[in-house]
Amino acid sequence: MPRLLPLLFFIIASGTSQAEPPPNVILIFIDDMGYGDVGFNGATGPKTPNLDRMASEGMQFTDFYVGCAVCTGSRTALLTGVHYQRLSMEAVLFPHSKAGLHPDEVTIAEMLGDIGYKTACVGKWHLGHLPPCLPTMQGFDSYYGIPYSNDMWIDPANKLSENIVLREGVTLAEVKAGHKRMNWVPLMHDEEIIEYPADQTTLTKRYTEEAIRFIESQKDAPFFLYLPHTMVHLPLAVSPAFAGRTEKLIWDAIEEVDWSVGEILRAVANAGIDENTLIIFTSDNGAAVGSSLPLRSRKGSVYDGGIREPTLMQWKGHIPAGSVCREVVASVDILPTLAYLAGGKLPDRAIDGHNIWPLMHGEVGAKSPHDAWCLMHGPGTVRSGKWKYYPWQEGKHHQDRPQKRAKLSEYPVQLYDTLADISETTNVAAEHPEIVKRLQAAYEAQVADIEQKRRPTAKLIRPTGSLSPARPKRNP
Repeated sequence: MPRLLPLLFFIIASGTSQAEPPPNVILIFIDDMGYGDVGFNGATGPKTPNLDRMASEGMQFTDFYVGCAVCTGSRTALLTGVHYQRLSMEAVLFPHSKAGLHPDEVTIAEMLGDIGYKTACVGKWHLGHLPPCLPTMQGFDSYYGIPYSNDMWIDPANKLSENIVLREGVTLAEVKAGHKRMNWVPLMHDEEIIEYPADQTTLTKRYTEEAIRFIESQKDAPFFLYLPHTMVHLPLAVSPAFAGRTEKLIWDAIEEVDWSVGEILRAVANAGIDENTLIIFTSDNGAAVGSSLPLRSRKGSVYDGGIREPTLMQWKGHIPAGSVCREVVASVDILPTLAYLAGGKLPDRAIDGHNIWPLMHGEVGAKSPHDAWCLMHGPGTVRSGKWKYYPWQEGKHHQDRPQKRAKLSEYPVQLYDTLADISETTNVAAEHPEIVKRLQAAYEAQVADIEQKRRPTAKLIRPTGSLSPARPKRNP
C-alpha cells in the first residue's frame, strides 16, 4: 500500500483522469556556464543546437536564480531546497575542508529514494569528499565522478580501489606517500578512487556514457539522475572530437556539454520514456570564462551575471512546448516541486523552497512563490518582481565592482528595474524609497531568521594516520 501513495498523489497533482506513474527526473547541472553561453539566450560564438531544441520543446525560465555565486553553496541549495547559510555550509569546500553536508539533511535523492526511485549521481559532487558526506551516504545508490572542483588536488585520506588506474607516470607508492598536485583530481566510483589523475579531456564524454547506461538500466522503474558536469569549470578540457572545433576552448567545452544534453535526450527518447521524464537543465553560477551577457558581472558576484542562470525544463505532454516563464524562481524550489510531483514527503526540517509546478505547467495566472527572494551570499541581494535590490553601495565590494563604468552611484544602496534595465546600469533607489524600505526589511528578516536557526554541518571522518590534505605547492 505505501508504494501506491505517490501514484495517487500524482494523479491529484497533475489533474489527470487516468493513473500515471511518478515521473523520472534528470537534473543536468553545468559548472560555470553563463547566461549568455547558450543559443537560446543569444550566444553567437558556441553553437548549442540541442539546448536550443530543448528550449523549443520545453519551457525556458528567464529569471531562475541559484543559491550561491560559487560551487558548494549552489549545490547545497539545489539538492536540499535550503539556503546554504542555514545549513552552515561553506560557499566552497576544498580537499582540506573539515566539514560537509550533514546527513540529517534531506536531499532530493533521499526524498525520492524513500518512495522507490533508483538514484544516481554522475559528475562533480562538492558537498564533502569523505564519510559521512559522500553521495552514496546522501541518498544516491551509485556515484561516478570527481568529488570537488577540477582545479583542486587529491586528499590522501580517500580510499583507493584495488584496480585503480594511475596516469601521468604517477606510481601507487607515490599516491600512498601523499603525492598531490594542483589540477590533478581523483575520479571516484561510489566511495573509492578508481583513476588518478582523472583524464579531464574525457570527463564530459564518460559522464554522458555513464548517465546513458543508468537511463537504459532503469527505464522500467522511476529514477532520479543527477548529472552535475565538471565542465565548463577551469581548467577547461574537451575530448578529441571537440578539440579545435571553434576559435576558443571555452566554446569547444560548451559545445561538448551541448552534445551531452543531446545524447541524454536521445537516450530518453530511445528508451520510450520521454512522456514520463522531466528533464531540468541549469548552471551552478555565472560564467567564469564564457559569457553572462547581457547580465551584469560574472561568477562570484550577486549581480545577476553571477546567480541568474540559463534554465530549461522539458516534460513532453506536461510542460508546454516553446513556452517561457518570466517569473522569479530559484534552485531551492526544485526539491519541493519534485516532492509534489512524485508524491514524496517533504523534510521535517524547514526548507526555503516552494512548489513551482503551476509555473512549469503553464497555468494561467501562476505567479512566483517568492514575494522577495533573498540571498545572503557575499554582500547580499534581494529580487522581488522586476526589482533587484542590494543593501550596499555600488563599488564597495571587490567581487561586484563593475569593470568599465565611468561613474559609480554614491547612493548607499542599489535598486534596479530588471525589465527596463536588464544589465543593472542605472541605480533608481533614490526614486523608490518605499521599495527600498520593503526590500531592506525583507533582507534583514531573512538574515535574522537564518542566524537564529542555523543547523550544523557534519565533520568529515579521516582514517587514523591519514596524511595531510593541505594544499600542495604550486606546480612546477
